[in-house]
Amino acid sequence: MPKTIAITLVAALAGALAAEVARVASSQNQLIAQEPPGQSVAPPSGAARPGSVSRLPVPASDLELSPEERINIAVYEKVNRSVVNIKTETVRTDAFFFLATETPGEGAGSGSVLDTAGHILTNYHVIDDARAIEVTLFDGKSYEARVVGHDESNDVAVLKINAPATSLVPVEIGDSTNLRVGQRVFAIGNPFGFERTMSIGIISSLNRTLPARNQRLIKSVIQIDAAINPGSSGGPLLDGRGRLIGMNTAIASPTGQSAGVGFAIPSANITRIVPQLLERGKVIRPDAGITHVYPTERGLLVAAMAPGGPAEKAGLRGFRITNQRRRQGPIVYESRSLDRSTADLILAVDGEPVSTPGEFLSAIESRQPGEEVVITIEREGQQLRVPLRLVADNS
Repeated sequence: MPKTIAITLVAALAGALAAEVARVASSQNQLIAQEPPGQSVAPPSGAARPGSVSRLPVPASDLELSPEERINIAVYEKVNRSVVNIKTETVRTDAFFFLATETPGEGAGSGSVLDTAGHILTNYHVIDDARAIEVTLFDGKSYEARVVGHDESNDVAVLKINAPATSLVPVEIGDSTNLRVGQRVFAIGNPFGFERTMSIGIISSLNRTLPARNQRLIKSVIQIDAAINPGSSGGPLLDGRGRLIGMNTAIASPTGQSAGVGFAIPSANITRIVPQLLERGKVIRPDAGITHVYPTERGLLVAAMAPGGPAEKAGLRGFRITNQRRRQGPIVYESRSLDRSTADLILAVDGEPVSTPGEFLSAIESRQPGEEVVITIEREGQQLRVPLRLVADNS
């Protein structure tokens, strides 16, 4: 190639490259100088005015976030100060021959601030058997807590701390009755001691049941796939507006850590229970006067009833105790036996079939003291409908 042509091509390429560099610099300068709509960003002292290539880019703003990210941030900023860290001290007693030794232990969980009076919502299993309870607020200050009331059947407890009202940010209680599978939810808690950690998921299913520690059933439980781990129990489950729609309480996992299946007690249960705990320290439940049932493949045999209780007054029949005497020489032996043939077989409560003690208790406890229920039984091969009026269980 002739030298003259080569020089001409190099010069042309250099000119094109210089033009492209100038164009890119100009476009970057315009992008940097552009202010977000509706905002006026003043340059820092000593910085070049808009239009200068030396001006620094504007920091990222909410306008650069996706709508989903804005919701996530808004929920966390609204609620994280309402979430508390709960630590407990427990003592386990071990018996060794005739000696009893005490082994100290620690527990951890989460909770939500209910009001500026210092009431804290958490799970009962978080504070069960605790000798000392410490609640740490968002500002890092810790307070000794006492138990105001608890309901083991629904795994709910309310604590009380003496903290300044200015340090207490109550959570907003939402409505769990109209939740939908697929709805996005947020869980905030203290997994593994990492305070006020948020995880995000969806509602995987509704109306699950969980066994409580006293073998009763917690109904209408929310199933979620948001990560819940040890230490998250008692923390709030939130909707997209930062309202408490549940309380995280359990996970289904072979390892004890999150496997994507978590459960939360619905806010409808909480709003029904907490006022009673604040007023009386316990929940007053309806009682049918049936103290023991025996599960069978076909129903529940009435084993025992409270003397003078609703079931006995309604004419239900339980096991019959028979006394037998047997003489052997000069000695008379007496023995007792249970006759199950006379016991009524419970099939349903108000038309709702029941096959386990937990289902029977749940059916009764969904009513109120003073209400009348109809127990469907089988007696001597015939089905009967027996009405009885529930009373308050003050035990």
